[in-house]
Amino acid sequence: MKYQIRHTTVYRYAEPLRHSVHELRLTPRSGALQQVDSWQIHTPGNLTRAADGFGNVVHHFTLGNRTDDVTIEALGIVEAFPAGSPGSQCFVDAPGEGRYRVSPLYFLSATPLTSAPPEMVAFAREQMLVPGDAESALRLAQAIAKRVHYKPNTTHVGTAAAEAFGLGAGVCQDQAQVMVACCRALGVPARYVSGYFHAVGEEDLASHAWADVCLDAESHTWCSIDVTHQCFTDGRHIRLAVGRDYQSAAPVRGVRQGGGAETLDVSISIEPLPAEVA
Repeated sequence: MKYQIRHTTVYRYAEPLRHSVHELRLTPRSGALQQVDSWQIHTPGNLTRAADGFGNVVHHFTLGNRTDDVTIEALGIVEAFPAGSPGSQCFVDAPGEGRYRVSPLYFLSATPLTSAPPEMVAFAREQMLVPGDAESALRLAQAIAKRVHYKPNTTHVGTAAAEAFGLGAGVCQDQAQVMVACCRALGVPARYVSGYFHAVGEEDLASHAWADVCLDAESHTWCSIDVTHQCFTDGRHIRLAVGRDYQSAAPVRGVRQGGGAETLDVSISIEPLPAEVA
């Protein structure tokens, strides 16, 4: 599937903003699961572009003028397709020649958002995850979706996997972080994925999150699993960034001076392109 995507983020401040620094992971990259045909980012400041250690495209901009709002817009066309050959759910995500990327083994270590308490470790062991086996990883995801029910407005961006597991509820971000935490607790590298999801009637999931599970670290082979929908990712998913947890893959992060109280408005449209255009 080929999609035209527009993602607008607007920050409004009760008092003038004096100074701010912004970090964006809002640019998808082409790879085994998608092809980026075009992509642009518009911000009020001059953008610098780099790649982080996970392979994500990262932009930064700084504002030094007083302002009451900041608008960030990303838009472009991306073609998404399932992993591997028919019947195969694996894909290779290795750095290109001359490029640096952390080893998949780096995704074995827990973070404050993905630490697993004893009860979560016990739950994960019960699911009998087999290293290198994508189907057993999918079964773990299905068990997590039943244990941590999808329920909007029960958590926030700072909610840890252990908290969501204890609540038994959360959103896609929480389900993905529980998946990552369970895999790591069993010695299997896993990473958090931020991105977009397109399905009629599920517009609230346009901004989505899921998990990559490493099948072979030496060859950088992974499978990508949508815990919320209990499936391997497919042509409905567009990847933005990967990280150890939400914080290291967040689409927009920043620090500021001034501004007072802040409100945030996010608008995302994902439109399938007609066959003659695609």
